[in-house]
Amino acid sequence: MSNASPYPIGTPGHPWGASEIAAWRAGVHRHRSYARDVLAAIEALRRTFDVSEYGALVYDGERFPLMVVRSRDWRANLPTLVVTGGVHGYETSGVLGALQFLREHGLEQAGRANLLVAPCVSPWAYERIQRWNRDALDPNRNFREGSPAGESAALVALLAPLRGRTLMHIDLHETTDSDESEFRPALAARDGEAFVPDVVPDGFYLVDDAERPQPAFQRAVIDAVAQVTHIAPPDANGQIIGCPLQSPGVISFAVAKKGLCAAITGARFSTTTEVYPDSPRTTPQQCIAAQVTAVRAAIAYALGHA
Repeated sequence: MSNASPYPIGTPGHPWGASEIAAWRAGVHRHRSYARDVLAAIEALRRTFDVSEYGALVYDGERFPLMVVRSRDWRANLPTLVVTGGVHGYETSGVLGALQFLREHGLEQAGRANLLVAPCVSPWAYERIQRWNRDALDPNRNFREGSPAGESAALVALLAPLRGRTLMHIDLHETTDSDESEFRPALAARDGEAFVPDVVPDGFYLVDDAERPQPAFQRAVIDAVAQVTHIAPPDANGQIIGCPLQSPGVISFAVAKKGLCAAITGARFSTTTEVYPDSPRTTPQQCIAAQVTAVRAAIAYALGHA
């Protein structure tokens, strides 16, 4: 899907200023409840996990607590596993997949590893089904110290003590039709650039770290997810979102240079999932199941090769 018409906010060729960001924000509306969907689900996990607040966002007088779920039997001598979801609020299966994993499988590695899960990194965007935060910033390009995105800065601070001590980090995402119909056109308009349409990959794929590649780890996750939903084929140029394939269903970025979430911990094994929920070949529940399967496969491989 593509959209070649001019974006309705801003002047082509000119980056947005404060007035354009305000106009964009005025058109963004709440569609769902973080408290009902996420906080209530996390509250129910207190029976078996340590649950705490690692920060809060205050937007327009409304407070959004940022929540983390940890193993209750955390031990310094055990390997650490990190799962993050909802970095982009519109990517629903990442949030619901992280929560379902905790409910159904969160104790499977008890006594063998420490588990840390941040199920919804961007609650304001989750409620509004948006990629950006309130300030029209993409959290997944801003994971660094001193980040201007509050969502990113809070998670960086939470995970800083684990940097270089984390065995596995999996970050759960989606690629949707709205990437081409809304989010990439908005990005081009915000930055004063021309929008160049692309093709949304039809299926699940992974993003490896080009500077710290782990191809066998990526293949293990892809093989497991292929039992749940279909893997994205390459486009006519043999690529996925403009990147050559490392292996079927796997591409790679320099994730740290791009400020992506999967680079925060410096984990030995790291990956970013991408599910395509708009495909006629899958369902919302299959997308959630694909995220859960990816987490379990990533953990199994990492612990088997620790």
